[in-house]
Amino acid sequence: MSNRLSGSTPRQQSQTHQIELAFEDNKLVAQLYGNFDQNIALIEQRLDLRITPRGNHVLINGPAGAVDQARRVLESLYAQLEEGRAVEIGDVDAIIRMIETDDSQLTLPTMEGAGKVRMAQIATRKSVVVARSPAQDAYMRAMDRNDLTFGVGPAGTGKTYLAVAYASSLLERGDVSRIILSRPAVEAGERLGFLPGDMKEKVDPYLRPLYDALYDMLQPEVLERYMESNIIEVAPLAFMRGRTLSNAAIILDEAQNTTSMQMKMFLTRMGQYSKMIVTGDPSQIDLPRGMRSGLVEALDLLGGIEGIHISRFTDRDVVRHPLVSRIVKAYEGGKPAASAPEGSA
Repeated sequence: MSNRLSGSTPRQQSQTHQIELAFEDNKLVAQLYGNFDQNIALIEQRLDLRITPRGNHVLINGPAGAVDQARRVLESLYAQLEEGRAVEIGDVDAIIRMIETDDSQLTLPTMEGAGKVRMAQIATRKSVVVARSPAQDAYMRAMDRNDLTFGVGPAGTGKTYLAVAYASSLLERGDVSRIILSRPAVEAGERLGFLPGDMKEKVDPYLRPLYDALYDMLQPEVLERYMESNIIEVAPLAFMRGRTLSNAAIILDEAQNTTSMQMKMFLTRMGQYSKMIVTGDPSQIDLPRGMRSGLVEALDLLGGIEGIHISRFTDRDVVRHPLVSRIVKAYEGGKPAASAPEGSA
């Protein structure tokens, strides 16, 4: 792969700029461009420039900064293909997000030689999960480097999904011997006692997002065997008191609905050779009015302690449908949605 710079002087570099990239493998180039050049189209749209594919050559025209960003996006994606990993539209979006983020805003290093970007990955036998935003990238690396990690932010940012993926990878590698899943049973004012069935049946609806993620990471028969043998254990938060959880990956989801005492109790369950991941959204607290969230308190008390990392997500990190990001922003007091025309349904 090579690139050639043309038609620019220092004075012109803030204006129109052009470079030409050449990629060696024609088969990889087809995957790089995407079906009907969809990957190229997304880069053009997001970076507001013009990309012209000509066989295995690409001409990039636009402002100097955007041209350099497009170069790094294409070179990073091509390097991913050279490693044997397919490129999907989500990978293109992720690399663009990363390159658009100023280096000073990246909480952990992610850049490799020649300005290429290598997103963090979590691999299990069934699936490989790749970071889709700078915040996800930092979160995934932080879980690997710290014994206690908080993932805090709005819905759709991947906090819980990535925590389950990481726990599953630890279990498959033999780095832990079990996974403990917990969640406070406070949902929009409902209580477990009003639900039918035994304790597992009462708790299962609250743990559904965790189960869904587990099924993406592990084969169904393996997951069922792990559940039956308590290698993967569902532990209602109220029943965690008095336990010491060693050699385990421990996940507390929806932690914004813990009380101060519950959060302290949970955090002090950590035993030797364990990893603990706490996820939650402080904007969606369902506790009784006037009761302080244990998550909010923990974030205030524990920031800066060695071995503890707090990853914070915003609406910019939402990786679900694009509307989810706009909805989150609207509820957080951002720009209101435009009013419907008079007489519309």
